[in-house]
Amino acid sequence: MKMHAPVRNHSFLFTAVCVFGVAASGNALLAQDSTDSRWTYRPEQLRPFWLGDVVESESVLFVRDPKTGEARASLLFPVQNVIVVRNSAADVTYQEGVDFRFSSGSREIVIPAGSRVVTKTPQDLRRPAKSQKYRLTHRDGNGEILFGAKLEYHEMQTCVTYATASHDWPVQMPSFDEQALPRTVQKLRSRDPISIMLLGDSISTGCNASGWAAGSPYQPPYPILLQQNLEATYHSKVTLTNLSVSGTSTPWGLTMVEQVTRPKPDLVILAFGMNDSAGRSAEEYGTNTAAMISKIRESLPDAEFILVASMLGNRDWVLLKHDVFPQYRDQLAKLCKPGIGLADMTSVWNEFFKRKKDHDLTGNGVNHPNDFGHRVYAQILSALLVEQKRD
Repeated sequence: MKMHAPVRNHSFLFTAVCVFGVAASGNALLAQDSTDSRWTYRPEQLRPFWLGDVVESESVLFVRDPKTGEARASLLFPVQNVIVVRNSAADVTYQEGVDFRFSSGSREIVIPAGSRVVTKTPQDLRRPAKSQKYRLTHRDGNGEILFGAKLEYHEMQTCVTYATASHDWPVQMPSFDEQALPRTVQKLRSRDPISIMLLGDSISTGCNASGWAAGSPYQPPYPILLQQNLEATYHSKVTLTNLSVSGTSTPWGLTMVEQVTRPKPDLVILAFGMNDSAGRSAEEYGTNTAAMISKIRESLPDAEFILVASMLGNRDWVLLKHDVFPQYRDQLAKLCKPGIGLADMTSVWNEFFKRKKDHDLTGNGVNHPNDFGHRVYAQILSALLVEQKRD
C-alpha cells in the first residue's frame, strides 16, 4: 500500500490512520462502476434531514450502564413516533416496548436489559495504550479510542427512522440557487450529459461506507449517492470520476491539476481538510485551494466548483486540531462567487456533536463518516444542485 508523506509539522500517525484499510488507489474511479448490485437507490435516502418531517435511518450507538443494564442514545430531533428501528445491516428489525422504548417529545431512545439491540459499555470503545497499530490516545489519557478499519463501528450502531415532534435546526444550510452554479444546473435541466470530477482525501474515497467495506446494506459512499440522486432527479447521464486518495491534503491536490482537467469536467468538487488540519494554517489551506481553482481554470475557464468544508473528527482524539476546521471553512467561503459553491459539512457536524456523540456518527472512531454521514454529505451536495422542498 502506498504511503503518502505527511504534510509539514504533521505526525505520521495522522496520515497512517487515514490510509489503513483503504482499498482506493490514485487511479480514476468511475463511480457508476463501483456500486454493489445489492444496493437499491431510494429518493427518501437523499431527502435532506433538515427539511423533512421524517429522518431516515439516523445512526446511534447505545452505551450501556453496567449497573442498570440499560443503554441510551440521543437522536437529532425530538421524536413524535418511531417508524422503524433496525441494526445497521438492515436485516434485523427491533420491537418497540420489548427491544426499545421512548417518550414522545424526547430525543432519547432507551434500550432495556435483555433487548436484542446491540449495546456496548464505555470501555468497549477504548483500547489499552499502544495496543493498536496506530496510536489514538484519548484526550483524558485513559487509553486509546477504538479504531475501526472497516465495519467495526457499523456493526455496533443501530439505525432509527422516526417522525419528528419538532424540527429546530439552527445551522444555515445550502439552498438551491440556479445562479450559483449556472452552467451545471442548466446542463442538468436540459438533460445533457454532465461530467463531475472529485478530488479529495480518504473520506472521498468512500472509507467506512458499508458498500466500500463490502457489508450489508452495501450503501455506496457519498460520491456515488450524489451521482445516483442527480441522475434520478434530472434523468440525465452523470459521469463522476473520483481521483481521491487517502492520506492526502491540499499540496497533493495541486499536483493533480493535469489529471483533473484532462477529462474536461463540467463540475469539480474539491474536498480536503481532514489531513491538512494536523498542522496546516488556514491561510495556507485557503491559498492552496485558490491555486487549485486558478490552475484548473487556466485549462477549463468555464469549469464550476463545489468546495467541501470537511466534517469534524473525534474531539477526544488528542492529535486532531479542532479549532482549524471553522477557519478552513471561512477560507473556502471567501472563494465563493457565481460558479463556486460551498458545501459546509463543518457547521453541520458541529451541531451534530451538540446533540449526539461521535460514536453515533463515526465510521472508524476518529475521522471518517459512517453510512448516515455519507448520506448527509450527499444530501448537502445535492442541495446545491437540486431544488429542495419541505415535506
